[in-house]
Amino acid sequence: CEDGVHNVTLLRSINNMACVSPREIGTIIYSLGCFPTQADLHDIIAEVEEDHTGCIPLDKFLPAMTKVLLEHKFPPIPEDLLLQAFEVLDKQKKGYLEPEELTKHMTEEGELFTQEEMEEMLTALADHKNNYVYYKDLISQLTIDPDL
Repeated sequence: CEDGVHNVTLLRSINNMACVSPREIGTIIYSLGCFPTQADLHDIIAEVEEDHTGCIPLDKFLPAMTKVLLEHKFPPIPEDLLLQAFEVLDKQKKGYLEPEELTKHMTEEGELFTQEEMEEMLTALADHKNNYVYYKDLISQLTIDPDL
């Protein structure tokens, strides 16, 4: 997982909430620079969600997240591996993926994303001018400098 001020800032902002929705756990963990599988996310949610009310109390969530961060449980994916993966998808070597093709891959292959997750991701990642996902820009956002 990514280290640094970003983690502290995010966890402090979470601390201002009374509880965390299980639906937000993945987003929070990914934003901390950790990349668990969907099975890992389900395990984390099962560990902290007691009564299935749709609200995980902070006194359960924060210690679990602290453990994830301190143990470096879900390390970031190396930049070169991410680039290789995107280049496999970009058969014409355009340097970008169109939202439709990225959605097809992400909702039909591997660990499946929901349509809602894809819409959120594309809103955040697609270039607003021409609606392409420039994967080299995305990779630079997803990876961290090991010298930091």
